[in-house]
Amino acid sequence: MEGKNNGFAIGIDLGTTYSCAAVWKYDRIEIIPNDQGNRITPSCVAFTDEMRLIGDAAINQASANSINTIFDAKRLIGTRFSDESVQNDMKLWPFKVIATPEDKPIFLVEYKGEEKHFRPEEISSMVLTKMHEIAEAYLGSVVKNAVITVPAYFNNSQRQATKDAGLIAGLNVIGIITEPTAAAIAYGLDNKVGSNGKKKNVLVFDLGGGTFDVSILTIEDEKYEVKAITGDAHLGGEDFNNRMVDQFIRDFKRKHKIDVSDNPKAIRRLNTACEKAKRALSSTMQTTIDIDSLYKGNDFSCTVTRTKFEEANMDLFRKCMDLVDNCLRDASMDKDCIDDVVLVGGSTRIPKVQQLLQDFFNGKELCKSINPDEAVAYGAAVQATKLSGNGNQKVEDLVLEDVTPLSLGVKVRGGLMCVEIPRNTPIPTEKKSTHYTVEDNQTSCLIHVYQGERPRAADNHLLGVFRLSDIPPAPAREIPIITTYEIDVNGILTVSAEVKTTGQKNGITIANDQYGLSKQEIDKILQDSEKYKLEDQEYKRKVEAKSHLEMFLYKLKNAVQDGTVAVKLAAADRTEVENAIQETIDWLQTSKTLQYEFDNDELLQHVAILNDALGTVDNAENYPHSDPEDSEPKNRGKPSFSRKVGIAAFHVVGFLRNLTGIDLSFVLDLFLKRDGLYRPPHQGN
Repeated sequence: MEGKNNGFAIGIDLGTTYSCAAVWKYDRIEIIPNDQGNRITPSCVAFTDEMRLIGDAAINQASANSINTIFDAKRLIGTRFSDESVQNDMKLWPFKVIATPEDKPIFLVEYKGEEKHFRPEEISSMVLTKMHEIAEAYLGSVVKNAVITVPAYFNNSQRQATKDAGLIAGLNVIGIITEPTAAAIAYGLDNKVGSNGKKKNVLVFDLGGGTFDVSILTIEDEKYEVKAITGDAHLGGEDFNNRMVDQFIRDFKRKHKIDVSDNPKAIRRLNTACEKAKRALSSTMQTTIDIDSLYKGNDFSCTVTRTKFEEANMDLFRKCMDLVDNCLRDASMDKDCIDDVVLVGGSTRIPKVQQLLQDFFNGKELCKSINPDEAVAYGAAVQATKLSGNGNQKVEDLVLEDVTPLSLGVKVRGGLMCVEIPRNTPIPTEKKSTHYTVEDNQTSCLIHVYQGERPRAADNHLLGVFRLSDIPPAPAREIPIITTYEIDVNGILTVSAEVKTTGQKNGITIANDQYGLSKQEIDKILQDSEKYKLEDQEYKRKVEAKSHLEMFLYKLKNAVQDGTVAVKLAAADRTEVENAIQETIDWLQTSKTLQYEFDNDELLQHVAILNDALGTVDNAENYPHSDPEDSEPKNRGKPSFSRKVGIAAFHVVGFLRNLTGIDLSFVLDLFLKRDGLYRPPHQGN
């Protein structure tokens, strides 16, 4: 265990398409590989008749189970079902999204034969749970604390929803950090930027799978000062894919007179093919898409050129450049003031994006020295290490000054929004303002808190409403009301109001707006999350136990085939023995056997004894073992049974007989007779 606080703190990049985790270990940052050895994990969750799958396992079965395989959950965090962006995305999603009475989007899936509803925060929490488990397995230690990243342009409710997802995943979220800021930390530390006392202005261009952020920072020594951020929380690689998918749906309809958009499986296959084509076009000028029997027996095939891909997405690429220009204006900087342009996010690999960005900065060489898929997690881990007090002096000296991405204010008379904290204000911050009653003898007032840049309050995002009561009666504009706005280092807002003459106070922490989760909802999701986790663990144990049984049967079959049975068998008898074993194997592999109690500890121990007796197996360290003295060979070079092994065989054969109706006792008799051992009488278990 490392650090002052006797515990690891991890950084998690919760991405739209992929997630990544990192940790400070041995005085450096390590990217944590998952159980498949991959350094990034798909942000994907699937539900089947038997279990829940997360990450690579979910992606691998997506084509066969597209309607119950959820991705892009991050795009729905903090949104309304009626939002135009949500409605557009739904047209190309193979899974179902429905609306709650409060206009919140939720996923509709079938899980274990039942219809289930999951909020975007729940799906994100499942991905975070997976990342949490990956980290604990890698570190061999309990992990409690984490810093989670969010897009720079996430509003207050989206940031809080991300914190909620971390809470549901069993994490203590000690910090929220924006993705481009985290990437800037990774870049700064990796390249020792500012270490010589020279100030550098860095622009981080972060184009990921579902979001786009631009951030301008000044780095000097260990101080990272964010000057301006802008972006689009709904612009990324998925949108580039969707342009191709849209075009190919039209092409397929024109050729075959069939609308493929109504078939979730076909849409998923088409989307996967477009994603592969997009990646290929980053290194080649053209590629081919071939999908056998895409829909109703009709194949789909086409050639996609890089030029065609760029034309289809040019307006989106140019939108990215416009946002870069806006960010420079917000920071009051000219493009010549930027020392380094840092690329982050998988979509920055697109050649046209790089070309447009380089042209914008008059041919400046772009910085590609950090891994675009891992940089955000790297920076988050540095921040987690600093906040938990586990790092070296360089990390401890790091100072991060972030800004609020959107303006905050209240609704005033005429329905206008009075901005109290302008966007790009450094945080943490506090602001006080004075307003007055607007009616004679007014005894209470509602305070509506908004976030956004539109002059009309209703056009912005309503964060919350609270009432200030017990205002003393008086003529209009005589009673002053002092309103205080506080934004913490995570960008979470607290608003309070006080009647100046009486000291009467009320306030609200904008932890959840009207589209967020209530405490009751979070509590219920926490309970459900624990239930699903236990179900997953039980299923995994049964799968492993079943594999132990199958291993035993395969080894038994091999022993018969290899001629290691001392009793000489006629050809017909050998065939009968092999067929009986194979029939049992087939039954286990084709039947829905996981409903049975495969994870019985006593049964597992008996199976382990038999596997040891029949010889070592691959991955033997993953299986429970009997004691060495329980398996002393009488026939060197041949599998051998002891009395304890014979008893184990009796129990296992009895279990299989009750389960499958196939009796393998005569097979084991061959070995027992060879070793001259006691054979327990046949009876049911």
